[in-house]
Amino acid sequence: MSGGELKYVQEAFDSNWIAPAGPNIRHFENELAQYTGAKYAVALASGTAAVHLALCALGIEKGDIVLCQSLTFVATANPILYLGATPVFIDSESKTWNICPEALETAVTYYIKRNQKPKALICVHLYGMPCLMNELLAICDKYGIALIEDAAEALGSTYTGKHLGTFGKAGIISFNGNKIITTSGGGALLSDSKTLTDKARFLATQAKDPASYFQHSEAGYNYALSNVCAGIGRGQMEVLNERVAARRSNFNRHQQYLAAIPGISFQEEPAGGYSNRWLTTLELSSANAGSTPEKLIQALSANGIEARRVWKPMHLQPLYKTAPYFGGNVAENLFENGVCLPSGSQLTEKEVTEISNVIIELIENKKGCS
Repeated sequence: MSGGELKYVQEAFDSNWIAPAGPNIRHFENELAQYTGAKYAVALASGTAAVHLALCALGIEKGDIVLCQSLTFVATANPILYLGATPVFIDSESKTWNICPEALETAVTYYIKRNQKPKALICVHLYGMPCLMNELLAICDKYGIALIEDAAEALGSTYTGKHLGTFGKAGIISFNGNKIITTSGGGALLSDSKTLTDKARFLATQAKDPASYFQHSEAGYNYALSNVCAGIGRGQMEVLNERVAARRSNFNRHQQYLAAIPGISFQEEPAGGYSNRWLTTLELSSANAGSTPEKLIQALSANGIEARRVWKPMHLQPLYKTAPYFGGNVAENLFENGVCLPSGSQLTEKEVTEISNVIIELIENKKGCS
């Protein structure tokens, strides 16, 4: 917390606006729209809710095919199942770690030839890294596929100067407690379509018909953000640019310290891309002489440092074991060889040095070699 959040939370208490309605929500949505350049923003209870409502508002139904990046957190894909649609997972490319345009077009043409044109694509700006948006937009425009951007981890990231989450029909932001800014739990849906955001807002508040009594003609959801949490978000917005600068500084230090170590690579920004570097992630190669992600995580843990594996791809998850998949083994290799390093905005230069020294010691001394 920055400290500025308390002012807005106190306003919520003083005005007795504690429920999922109130002035903080309206202001927070306006601030999000202004910051990102989106015409509209809808504050919601989670990023997952935003994915779900985006699919609902785009008319995704049972049996529809929704293409989805495989290397992501499960919350990206689960809303496809909520609607009874069919998830089809796509491999990554090795530079940004995001969805591979070639594998994507292969999947699209496969289904079009079978008269099963996919209805939507969910791309993911993984760990804050922009996808190859020019290529993805070209494919979606060519085949008439609605693009949803999962920018849950990417608030503050841009591509060709435009904020992520504002390229497609809808963009998804998360304010979970681990994100670059937080509302404790929460999310938002961004769009330039008033029709889409009006529909999402309607569904998020139990789909109450415009009547003087409680009438419901379709199923809705309890997805609205509370006025108190929106107040936290308003305070967090005031330090967002500082948080992005801190995360990028963390990455630059890690990269500088580890640049001379063979067999370590990082996510690369695409041409025109600017990542908030929400997480600093690295990939180990065979040049590391047996220093696997698990051994690196254990070595860091022994020094009181928490790290974790890269997301396990969706097509490898038991939940999605029968789902179609297109591509090679890039996402699988990133999972097998990737590590997410500590990346918090308050990380000090001394702490980054300590983290890097553990990595260097493990690799140079070949600890854990078989």
